[in-house]
Amino acid sequence: MSSALHISQARALLDQGQPVDLVVVKVRDGSLMYLNSVVSLRYHFYKGTRTIKLLTSHRLITIHDVCIIRINDFDVFL
Repeated sequence: MSSALHISQARALLDQGQPVDLVVVKVRDGSLMYLNSVVSLRYHFYKGTRTIKLLTSHRLITIHDVCIIRINDFDVFL
């Protein structure tokens, strides 16, 4: 049985700045993106977007918080 987190708890976890693993739904085509060892850098409150850094490739990606469906071993719900 998997555990779940509310989106506000997931945001608090991301705001700590610790590396996490994410599963995110892509906005363009609905496919899943599996992101390992990422750190949240910035959060834009009005847009609901977050800039994350992939620690393995040092690439920056902007994602929508509502598209996060899994963080570490926890399902994320609204």
